[in-house]
Amino acid sequence: MDLILERGLDVGDALPTESELSAELGVGRNTVRESLKVLQALGVIEIRHGFGMFVAPNNFSALVSGLTFRGRLSLRHKGEEAMELIDVRQALESGLIGSAIDLLTDEHVADLRSTMEAMEDAAKKGEPLHEHDAEFHRRLYAPLNNDLLINLMDVFWQVYRKIHLAIGTGPVNLEQQTQDHWDIFEAVANKDKALASERLQRHFDGIRLKLKDVAAA
Repeated sequence: MDLILERGLDVGDALPTESELSAELGVGRNTVRESLKVLQALGVIEIRHGFGMFVAPNNFSALVSGLTFRGRLSLRHKGEEAMELIDVRQALESGLIGSAIDLLTDEHVADLRSTMEAMEDAAKKGEPLHEHDAEFHRRLYAPLNNDLLINLMDVFWQVYRKIHLAIGTGPVNLEQQTQDHWDIFEAVANKDKALASERLQRHFDGIRLKLKDVAAA
């Protein structure tokens, strides 16, 4: 990683070959090969067989896998780590919603409304809402133009989704789930920061209760 930084390499740039790295770093080829496997698992580099090694684009898959494992493992006990994931996302969303509202435009509101209409239509058809749910939360914070925030929110969403699929949390009330998001939308569209934050807090309290029920079973 130091070599990548020192050489000023960026996303998509090619790395030296294994033999070149071995000579430059003063270690054996096997050591280089094992280290490259670790860097690939961490999402730092990508290895394209027949083409070489390159600096990888932003990749949070390793983080998703690790947090999912820890969250599912914790549910065998009191589910504390799974709850902590919800706590962090709740703090991020309820804490930043005011800043997002400050930068909200009519176009942002229209995008949110479009997402909610798609969610409502899916609910009426009895279809799963998870993709619409994720898109709503992405668009909720789009005014901040913060890619790291959106990526982290996606990580938390994917982790919870994987835990949900693995353990099951009972039937989902699609109508209530849609209404909860309409309530958040209404507060945001009216630029009521306090109410938007409160409704987001309540939204995640509901998710937390579901996990508590599973952990207690």
